[in-house]
Amino acid sequence: MKNNANRQPELMEKSGAHKNMLIFKAIGIAIPFVLLVFIELSLRMFSYGDNLDLFIKSKNNSNYLVFNPYASRKYFTDPAMATAGNTELFKKKKDNNTCRIFVLGESTTIGYPYFYNASFHRWLQYRLTNTFPEKNFEIINLSLTAVNSYTVLDFAKQLVNYQPDAVLIYVGQNEYYGALGVGSTQSVGANPFLTNIAIELRTIKTVQLITNLYRKGTQFFRNKPADPDSPRMKVIVSSQTIPYKSHLYQSGIEQFRYNIGKTLKLFGEKNIPVFLSNLVSNEKDLPPFITINENEQLPASFTTKYNSGLKALAARDTVSAQPYFMEANQIFPGHAQCNFYLGQIAFSMGDFQNAKTYFEKAKDLDLLRFRAPEELNQVIGQLCTQYKNTRLVDTKGAFIRHSPNNIISDNLITDHVHPNIHGYSLLSDTFYEALKSAGFIKVSPETEMSYDQMVKEMPISSVDSLAGMYRIRNLKSRWPFDDPACKIELPLNSLEEKLAKKLAFEQMGWQAINKSLFAYYEQNKRFSEASKITEAMVLENPTNPAFYELTGKYCIELNNFKKGIFYLKKSFYMAPTFEKAKYLMVILLKIDRPSESLPFLNYAIANNSEGLNLSPVKNSVEKIIELQKVLLTDSLNVSVLKLVAKGYQEIYNRDGAMKYLSQILKLDVRNKEAKTMFIQLNQHISNGKN
Repeated sequence: MKNNANRQPELMEKSGAHKNMLIFKAIGIAIPFVLLVFIELSLRMFSYGDNLDLFIKSKNNSNYLVFNPYASRKYFTDPAMATAGNTELFKKKKDNNTCRIFVLGESTTIGYPYFYNASFHRWLQYRLTNTFPEKNFEIINLSLTAVNSYTVLDFAKQLVNYQPDAVLIYVGQNEYYGALGVGSTQSVGANPFLTNIAIELRTIKTVQLITNLYRKGTQFFRNKPADPDSPRMKVIVSSQTIPYKSHLYQSGIEQFRYNIGKTLKLFGEKNIPVFLSNLVSNEKDLPPFITINENEQLPASFTTKYNSGLKALAARDTVSAQPYFMEANQIFPGHAQCNFYLGQIAFSMGDFQNAKTYFEKAKDLDLLRFRAPEELNQVIGQLCTQYKNTRLVDTKGAFIRHSPNNIISDNLITDHVHPNIHGYSLLSDTFYEALKSAGFIKVSPETEMSYDQMVKEMPISSVDSLAGMYRIRNLKSRWPFDDPACKIELPLNSLEEKLAKKLAFEQMGWQAINKSLFAYYEQNKRFSEASKITEAMVLENPTNPAFYELTGKYCIELNNFKKGIFYLKKSFYMAPTFEKAKYLMVILLKIDRPSESLPFLNYAIANNSEGLNLSPVKNSVEKIIELQKVLLTDSLNVSVLKLVAKGYQEIYNRDGAMKYLSQILKLDVRNKEAKTMFIQLNQHISNGKN
């Protein structure tokens, strides 16, 4: 007992020491975390680094949000490589009458090489707005150049909180070389799970600090500085040769499957409909970029047959060349250029089915993977079947149907993957038809804007088209195209050509270009083209009522009343004023639409800033509306026609009165009262009175 009593203080002392040891260890472990938290809070306090949120408040109107121009820095290890997207505003709080659609993708999806109104979502916006004039459509394109499915997935995680009614996706061409892709210089590894964690970590300011310090350190110790004139396509490529079915090739496929699968699952959990398109590439008119690895040794027998085929082809002897290339292909079927030659020969012989097979195989065997392999389209089809909220948009099928002999070529593609203006109109039509077939939009044939009408009326200027052509020539003059024809400087004769060149090389902004173009067209009395410019400005600035009003009045001046009233109504409902209501009322009465004019007349009376006596006008309009109801069942009633004419004459609506007097005189050419009124109105016209 005595010994135990003596040991108790000793045990207590050891226990206390143990507790102290644990406390010191806990403090030691906590110190780095506390330090990190302190650094993070300090960095945030001093606003270090970038705000990488998907959306930010609009500088001009705090009620609107806009795509953050710095959002893409999250996906590029080098911020200098980051790209910016569109600035399309949408309301923080979605209106009840608004359909909000987000668009996700890469350079094709944003409309390269034209951008602006030639991009497919603007075609879609134009068509939907004209088909459903009473509804407001917000189509916000979040696409970027040089990105891939990693960006799509990360954007999806954020945009689900912004009340999307649908999401449109076209992605896959940049899967290998887009930011963080397995073949990109911006890659951080081939594991999609870990790469997505790295993306999340980049929002932490401390991580941004460490990344910036590391980048600056590597730049300082780099032996050879980066070439500032090196094309982006070359700078972003780490692995120029990715053999078909190789480990890196399969990693790209699985990267796409993982990211897009996660994206569709996320939208499905939120009950958000998704429209996912398959992919199109130039098959017939673009040879493979890289056929074989530099160090690859081909079978001697293949080389013999292949060279014999080349000699025959050089002599334009396709009949002799074909068997040589076919024998070579049997010896070594993995040669991209050999398959491309076989495709060309089959096409020249009218064997289009085999030509298509060879062209597609040549594309898939191309080691430089700037065109998506056909396996990605298979994955897209599988994912659309797997996720019930997702509809397949068969863009490839549409392009095939609109291509000569069903082989996609230069007729729709500007380079390797980017559509021309006709191609973008087709892309929009394919998404539009998918929205219809899914029941997302319910269209009345009477009010629907047809595809042909859209193509005819779409406000794309010659400058938009020319700027796209200049961008493509610049692209093709450099690696990996290196097209000598595109290195030749083209003469700039017209104003459109000069402005387009400035636009293409970012020497002048799009809105400033169109302002100059509008003034030029007006000065040269090219009013129809000037009208297109005002419409184009509406599409670029869909939240600005002033552009709608300008366009509406311009269309009215050109006697395009349907389109003019459409834009004037849009402007009025966005920002109603007495002047707009009065103008609309007058125009609608002028073209004999009194029922339609009444709401604007009522607004003008209630908000009469000019002190006009509009009550007599309202009385006359209401009488005319009642008389027109009678004419619906008795259209030949001369007495009623005469009363309508008099009603219009009372409110000084000469056009309305003349319309009904003309009808009376067709029925009764001797009607004296109608003749007298007709002569009086004509005298007013000659005297310049209304």
